[in-house]
Order: sequence, then structure tokens, then C-alpha cells
Amino acid sequence: MRKIDLPMSRETIESLKAYDRILLSGEILVGRDQVHARLAALINEGKPLPISLEGEVIYYMAPAATPPSFVIGSCGPTTSARMDPFTPTLMGAGLVASIGKGPRSQAVVEAVKANKGLYLVAFGGCGALYATKVLSKEVIAFEDLGPEAVMRLKVEEFPVIVGIDSRGASVF
Repeated sequence: MRKIDLPMSRETIESLKAYDRILLSGEILVGRDQVHARLAALINEGKPLPISLEGEVIYYMAPAATPPSFVIGSCGPTTSARMDPFTPTLMGAGLVASIGKGPRSQAVVEAVKANKGLYLVAFGGCGALYATKVLSKEVIAFEDLGPEAVMRLKVEEFPVIVGIDSRGASVF
């Protein structure tokens, strides 16, 4: 497994290939359906975003309740296809990678290629494992969405597979 520090450089992104197994360390954003819809609407309306997407990686998940002495509850990936209508817009605004589970639409594959980004696949059913990889969490936007608000997580050796690389090669 290759260890990668975030944020990822362009050289790192371009060096990765579909099927590569990697361990991410650094900060990632968290956001799902409602976050994506809101961000895309703001971008389409030419309004400022509450956060910068430039160079960011976003993880599609909503955490379970946080047990005592844990930073976060179980935090496995959710199905990525629900974000597909919004992903090309967010990538156009600087997002470099997304993390989720399952295949993506052709429009997302094309956006990944056009923006020289990545789609990373997290392992379904491993929410408890992923929770052990989270060092800190902070709500940073859309607090009204509760557990689906935009969060920033600091992660260490967060395991993923390159699902779609910057050239459009895919494990799907």
C-alpha cells in the first residue's frame, strides 16, 4: 500500500492508477447529497461557497452516533452514484477527488479525466475500521444539516483503492 499525504500534488494524482491501494493521511472533507446539491447550486448561481473546494478530497459518508472516548462513530462510505449529478460541477470548482463506494456515471468519468482528478473507493462494511483512522472532526459548513453537514476530518492511513484514475481508467 502506498502512503499519501494530503493535499495531493498534481504529480501524485497523475502517478496513481486504477486498482492502486493507498493510505491517505491529512485532511478530507465530508459531504453527501444535500451538501452537493447546495454547493452546485451556489456555483451555478455564481455565489460564493462557504468553503474552498480547491485541491480538496470529499468523502461520501454520514457518521453514526459517536461512542464515548471516540472521535467519530462508524463512518463507512455511502453510494457515490447519488452525487453524480453534482460531481462534474464540483470538480470544475477545484475538487480533486471523491471517496465513496460503487461505480460512477460516464459524466463523472469524463469530469475526472477533464479535471485530472481521482475517484477513490472506500470499503463498504468497514465503518468501524474507518472510525479508528479519524483523528479529529469539525463541522465547517451547512451546520443545519446535522450529521450530513460539511465536516473536515483529519485522517491517518485511511485505506482506499483508486477506482477511477486521472486518465479515466476504471476498476468498474
